[in-house]
Amino acid sequence: MQNIEVRVDEAIWASTIFPEGIVQRWFVADGALAEAGAKTAGTRVEGALHEITSPASGRLTIVAAVDDVVEPGFLSATLAVASIDIHASY
Repeated sequence: MQNIEVRVDEAIWASTIFPEGIVQRWFVADGALAEAGAKTAGTRVEGALHEITSPASGRLTIVAAVDDVVEPGFLSATLAVASIDIHASY
């Protein structure tokens, strides 16, 4: 297993004045499986809700709780992803 970080994309602050947002809600529960590309959380920045998507499929561990203040690049969760042995023969 390896852990992959799920971070709040810095690009959502490109046109904002305030350097922080708030975790509005989680679409995937802590400990549940998240699919690659699926929305995992919603972060509100200056009134707009931005979706945070899963970079891979794996078991989600939430780091930033609902109503937590987040900044660009903030670690919001981690994903436990099964490692693939590229040298294994099948």
